Amino acid sequence: MKDLEIQALELAIPVKTRHNEVAPNQFELAPIFEECNLAVDHNMLLMSLMKKVARNHGFRVLLHEKPFDGINGSGKHNNWSLSADNGVLLHAPGKTPEENLRFVTFIVETLMAVHKHNGLLKASIMSATNEHRLGGNEAPPAIISSFLGTQLTELLDHIEQSDTNELFNLKGKQGMAIDIPQIPDLIIDNTDRNRTSPFAFTGNRFEFRAPGSSVNCASAMIALNAAMAEALASFKQRVDKKIQAYSQQPTSNTQHLKTAAILEVLKEDIKTCKPIRFDGNGYSDEWVKEAARRGLDVEKSCPVIFEHYLDESSVKMFESTKVMNRKELEARNEVKWETYVKTVQIEGRVLGDLAMNHIIPVATHYQSQLIKNVQGMKDVFSADKAERLSSRNMKLIEEIAERTERIEQQVEELTEARKVANRIENIHERAIVYHDTVCPKMESIRYEIDKLELIVEDGLWTLPKYRELLFIR
Repeated sequence: MKDLEIQALELAIPVKTRHNEVAPNQFELAPIFEECNLAVDHNMLLMSLMKKVARNHGFRVLLHEKPFDGINGSGKHNNWSLSADNGVLLHAPGKTPEENLRFVTFIVETLMAVHKHNGLLKASIMSATNEHRLGGNEAPPAIISSFLGTQLTELLDHIEQSDTNELFNLKGKQGMAIDIPQIPDLIIDNTDRNRTSPFAFTGNRFEFRAPGSSVNCASAMIALNAAMAEALASFKQRVDKKIQAYSQQPTSNTQHLKTAAILEVLKEDIKTCKPIRFDGNGYSDEWVKEAARRGLDVEKSCPVIFEHYLDESSVKMFESTKVMNRKELEARNEVKWETYVKTVQIEGRVLGDLAMNHIIPVATHYQSQLIKNVQGMKDVFSADKAERLSSRNMKLIEEIAERTERIEQQVEELTEARKVANRIENIHERAIVYHDTVCPKMESIRYEIDKLELIVEDGLWTLPKYRELLFIR
């Protein structure tokens, strides 16, 4: 497996290939391609170096996938393709119809792998923090689909809709003809335009855009490579069966038999994996409904998504490719569920502490200042005029009181929800309860705090405000 490019966002070290990203103080690093194992190792080393360099200068590198609501998150784009041991890039168009048949074969079998294991691929990139990023602000949606671009889509449709005899025929002494047209270089510029696609074809490779910025990309690459190995093995078995069946026919030209068999299997696979192909807006509500109709995984709960590692199809794939056995998958899933629980638990405890020891005291202090202002108005102006001039402050006083009351109540509910979840012994069930009960309460508290941030005077607010973090340079 070669040609893996990993792009790490939120990078703050000066390198030649660094450039600004969408969010303030967000940067992208685009290293050159190298073999998969090396690329993953180098990415982890780079993350460690980034943290060390930042600390030496009094800064911190944010590798959290979604540190700010409404602002672009950070992820890693795994640019992935296959090459033969002689250096031939298998996901690149060729110069001849035969070379392009090889190109189409590897494109289609990649789509077959992604289609069959779309739920597993989503599980391979899912985490408590990446869950916040997926589905908005230029991040791909949490539904795995593949964007191919107009030219490649039309080519696959042409093969699917054509009769095999039309695609492949014998021309006497001239040999054989394959109706796969020359693919122009323009294909590279005609792809990669759909930024909402989690698995897009980009000219001579696929770009898996869903991994988060804090993760080890090995998880996604293990799932993708194993799925691809299984798809290619299945493809060869079915082609061999076709060749054996065709061998009973009068012609005995091995190459002709092989080409006819390949085209027949490709036609079947193009039709089978068609549901994974999607060139539209991945953020739309219509796509969620359409994806469910196509049989794609539309689950949003991170702990439930992890279950795909233990699907029978996943276990069979990992065992047949000798990557992992069932026990190893079960052990890894335990770690995933426990990591999810601990991440949400820590975030919940920190949020409760911030709310009770920073937010409420500051908001109450500002409220006291407003109350003194209203009382002072009554000493200076007539009752009617003081009431009119103090009306805005009275609204703020009331709003602060209501929001702080709701925050305090919700923090108590959050604490109780964590206690209830922590009493569940089964880590799988505990993770699901954390997702279903703890996370929504955190979102409710966060909503109230965000509203208070817009009201309370800057000088009193002890935490950096959004606009200070993001827009004051």
